[in-house]
Parts: sequence; structure tokens; C-alpha cells
Amino acid sequence: MELFGVQLDVGSLLGKALMLAVAVVVALVVQRVVVRLMRRALDASSLPSASIFINIVRALIWALALLSVVEPVFGFKPDAIITGLGVVSLAVSLGMQDTVSNLVSGISIMMGKVVQPGDQVTVGGVTGEVTDVTWRSTTVRTRSGAVQVIPNSVLSSTALTHETDWTVGCCRVPVAVVPGADLDAVATEIREAVARALAGRLDPAFETGVVFSALTAYGTQGEIQIHVLPDVVFSAAQDAVVRALSGADWLASAL
Repeated sequence: MELFGVQLDVGSLLGKALMLAVAVVVALVVQRVVVRLMRRALDASSLPSASIFINIVRALIWALALLSVVEPVFGFKPDAIITGLGVVSLAVSLGMQDTVSNLVSGISIMMGKVVQPGDQVTVGGVTGEVTDVTWRSTTVRTRSGAVQVIPNSVLSSTALTHETDWTVGCCRVPVAVVPGADLDAVATEIREAVARALAGRLDPAFETGVVFSALTAYGTQGEIQIHVLPDVVFSAAQDAVVRALSGADWLASAL
């Protein structure tokens, strides 16, 4: 058969079309079965953003399907295509080192469940709740409402502390007591003042702590440990307590 001056082999074209159609059907069936099995496994593992694994497997299935028919249908050597893709991948990776590093670190963080949404952490001087973990970065929201986006490559190479329920809501106020004061009476007065100043804002799960830790030239040095609810900003709580205690006769003139 001749079309526009070009001799066409109808039988060969039909054979190639049939081979391509079979490859597509097989790829669709394999993809459906594999994806279904992977979804069950990943749902059981509770991995965040687990869909990325499914997308990677889908891409691999279609890549294999394409390579299986690229020579008989399109006349290209598979090894030439693989070599070309390798060169392109190398060039892309060199130009996107930070992105690749974040991606690899993100996979490591997710697979190891180093952090997950809802965790309270301290990393790089930032303390707050993990709100999102993606393949490139981890988002942490501090109690003041500030949102810190930490690249996964930084997160994986920085010391990370998982905070406990006790430390998450604890803000501290230093205090100094004059020499000779009754420390038990002072502690009781401090707790009562904190309860009045922060009524409705204290975490009922923890008692206000008053800890004396050192003797100085000005008297006894200590610390008030206040546990507030999640929506209370530390600085506001500290300000309220300092105002409530200001002028007490047992306060030393300096720390």
C-alpha cells in the first residue's frame, strides 16, 4: 500500500499496533493489581504521604512496558534509551542537588517515622508542633503561631528532641527570695498568685512548680514552673505572673 508516495506495510503496522495495545492492556492490569496490594500494605503501615510510593511503582510499570515494545514497535534500541536517560538523570541530579538531598532525607524520615504530624519537637532552636511532613520539608508551628519550614536535609542532620507533655506547656519565671524568708510559705504564695493571674489558662494536668536551686549574695535563687494550655503564649503567661508577684515583700532586689 502506498500513501503520499510512501510504501506502507499494512500487515506490519497492524502487528505493531496490536503489540502496543497488548503492552498497554498488560501494564494496566499489572498496575491495578500491584497498586491495590500496595495500598493495603501502606495503609497498614500508616506511612504519611504514602501515595508517592504508588506513583513511583506506576512509573516503573509503564517504563518497563514502554521498554518492552520500543524496539519491535518504534525501532529504537532499549539500551540506547536507557543510556540517554542515565545521562539526562545525571545532569538533572547535578543541577538539583538540594532537591535530591531533601527528597532522600524525606524518604528516610518517613520510612523511619522520625517525626509525624502532631509530634512536639525542638530542632535547631525551634520548638513547636509538627503540622506537616512532605518529601521536601517539615513544617513546625510554634506556640506563638509562627510557622517554620525546615528542609528535610537539615532536619536529618540536626539534633532533634521529642518533647514530653510536661515540657511542652512549661514556661519558666526566675525568682529570688530575700535571706531568711520562709521558703515553704513563699512557694504557697507564688502558687496562689499564679492560680489567680492565670485562671482558666493553666493546664490542670500539672501543678505549678516552685523550685529553689541556689544561694546567692541576694538570697535564694529559684524558678517558677508554670504549665499553660496549648493556646496560651508563654510570654503572656510570664508577664501576668511577674505582674502578680511584683512588690511582694519577700522578693530580693536582684538575681
